[in-house]
Amino acid sequence: MARFHPLQVAAVDRLTDDSVALTLTVPPELRAEYRHAPGQHLALRRRVDGTEVRRTYSICSPAPDAEGPDRLRVGVRLVEGGAFSTYALKEIGIGDELEVMTPAGRFTLDPAPGLYAAIVGGSGITPVLSIVSTLLAREPEARFCLIRGDRTAASTMFLEEVADLKDRYPQRLQLVTVLSREEQQAGLPSGRLDEGRLTELLPRLVPLGEVAGWFLCGPYGLVQGAERALRGLGVDRARIHEEIFHVDSGPAASGTAPAAAHSTVTARLDGRGGTWPVQEGESLLETVLRNRPDAPYACKGGVCGTCRAFLVSGEVRMDRNFALEQEETDAGYVLACQSHPLTEQVELDFDR
Repeated sequence: MARFHPLQVAAVDRLTDDSVALTLTVPPELRAEYRHAPGQHLALRRRVDGTEVRRTYSICSPAPDAEGPDRLRVGVRLVEGGAFSTYALKEIGIGDELEVMTPAGRFTLDPAPGLYAAIVGGSGITPVLSIVSTLLAREPEARFCLIRGDRTAASTMFLEEVADLKDRYPQRLQLVTVLSREEQQAGLPSGRLDEGRLTELLPRLVPLGEVAGWFLCGPYGLVQGAERALRGLGVDRARIHEEIFHVDSGPAASGTAPAAAHSTVTARLDGRGGTWPVQEGESLLETVLRNRPDAPYACKGGVCGTCRAFLVSGEVRMDRNFALEQEETDAGYVLACQSHPLTEQVELDFDR
């Protein structure tokens, strides 16, 4: 079960004018709980004017050994009007304590030999930095092609960290950078990494048939465009892994069937169950939270996947889904924050 613990801030490193990296100290008694796979994320929470605010940030540091990490590092980019990102950039200092959830997320890679690739935009580099650094350190027979898009060199997060990786693994890390608002002295011309450009570019960069896994991370438009380009080039959907950081106006992911007028939800959470009536208009997560405040969630926007639950029985409508892979929904998993009951009884299991 995901749990929050207070962790102390050990370092605040300015990456760009609008982003920082926060390093958190993990005490010995909590290291096992904060073991993480490369690519997972943390939810951070604080109270603003009496309201709890949670935000999810990916871990950029390499995955730890079996004992767990003594430190965790996350990247935070400022979002205009963001309640947590503004606080992170302007107020958080060394020695402060932050409420941090234990790691979650399935945008991960188990290190193995072979060729892997990523297409990232902006802060989408954060989880991929953990994936690349862990893979190349642990698996000497692995190679990685990193294709990243940013506005300008000055706005590029983890510029030095990626350059250090390239210097460390010059034969095994292929780095391709595209800037949309700035010309480079060498490399590719400026412009956005959209579907058309990627369709033309990717076959020239990597042997598509040899790539064991593609990792797409960043804004909704970039991830969707990259997926369409890859599928159009014949890449099997099972080899494509996605994590979306920002969704401005993406479409609803499923139909608009009306919710049941009178419904109850039965939920199993941390070994205990309960049954409660669903109030009109609320999601199943909201129903569960009214009765079990320890239910896991972070973004409530269908993006992070923290509230994933197994649909044991009944039917639901998901308004949006930007977190679950097709095989997960086929297996019966739903996002509780986006699910509304279509039957009078619905049963969820958060423990599976």
